[in-house]
Amino acid sequence: MKRYRELFTLQYTWSLVLASFPARLSYGMVGLGLFFKVQRETGSVAFAGLAIGVNSIGGSLTAGLRGYLIDKYGQSWPLRFFVPAYSAMILAVNISESRTFLLVMAAIMGVSAPPINLSIRPLWKSFVSGAQLRTAYAVDTSMMNTAGVIGPVVATALALSSHPGSALAVASALMFIGGTSLMVSKVSRTWVPEVKEKDQQPLWRNPALRLLMLEGSFIGFGWGIFDVAVPAFATLEKVPNRTAWVFAAMGISSIVGGLLAGMLSRRTSSLSALRKTYFAWFLVSLPMAFTYPGWSMVIGGAFLGFVGGAIQVFYWEVMEAVRPKGSATSYMGWLWSVEGSIMSLGAGIGGWLCESYGARITLSITTVCIALGCIFLTIGKPRLMAADRIPTDEEDLRAMEDNSPTTK
Repeated sequence: MKRYRELFTLQYTWSLVLASFPARLSYGMVGLGLFFKVQRETGSVAFAGLAIGVNSIGGSLTAGLRGYLIDKYGQSWPLRFFVPAYSAMILAVNISESRTFLLVMAAIMGVSAPPINLSIRPLWKSFVSGAQLRTAYAVDTSMMNTAGVIGPVVATALALSSHPGSALAVASALMFIGGTSLMVSKVSRTWVPEVKEKDQQPLWRNPALRLLMLEGSFIGFGWGIFDVAVPAFATLEKVPNRTAWVFAAMGISSIVGGLLAGMLSRRTSSLSALRKTYFAWFLVSLPMAFTYPGWSMVIGGAFLGFVGGAIQVFYWEVMEAVRPKGSATSYMGWLWSVEGSIMSLGAGIGGWLCESYGARITLSITTVCIALGCIFLTIGKPRLMAADRIPTDEEDLRAMEDNSPTTK
């Protein structure tokens, strides 16, 4: 725990964690809030899944562009536009009743999604040394997953209450509060984008990015299906409230997994840790297709979340090691453009698959996708070799010196 105590003594750690949390909580609420809103208005689980799909694809298709804007111009003015626009779109969806209008507004809401997580990740490196970066990423992952625990529970409770519209209304307010807090924080306002190297090749030609996009396509599709299959399964079994149990268990265990990953010795390379936990992720996903919306699915989801929380930490480290200079935000943005778009496809057909072929068959697709992601990550290991080494203390110190001016 010494690493965490040292991290929280740094100047910007608390402000970064606290300022961003309300916005992350909003993101944790939006998915289920939208699902239950559309299902309530239309009476169709499949149509609710389609709404989540168009919302996700609207956000994912523009993620790379929003990341590019931040890498080029900094964080201040992009957040000033996207935060209030997104909050307004959530409210617009909340008052919508027409099936067509719900889909259109859900898509527009996705397009205007603020790049909160894209903005936060590079801020850590601006004031945290290389030796502490794994711990910082673990804290950040755990905060994201904490929001993922609380958000679905709150969204489900509000959406199934006597005032169902309060779910999206609260999500809108939290996004405005959190996004505004982040944009006015000193660490965000003073962050300076990296300068690209001369004659640097376009991002789309980066071999590591291509590999991670391929891997992300499988994970995105599998996870998009999973995110709809769980609430759809529970709704079809007439126990929709149990959806929150599953996602809460996944979120809590992912917090623990992420924090434990942050304590792993720096003597283990990022790529080695990622590959080992990825295989474990596949193993723990196997029982999910045999579960039922109840304690069996809660336990299975807890194991899935635990390993997934650790994977996020190592994935961020690998991405940081292989990305070109000057792409701190856009690299992750373009990855999400691909992964999120495919995830939208999975979410869009997830409800239909549950109704047509059964929820268990639908859940098994997620396991197959994780297996394929693991296989291609192994085959493409040479493209990620920059992440398969241990930085020296001298390199850590030099990285800290290079980054320190960005917060002055």
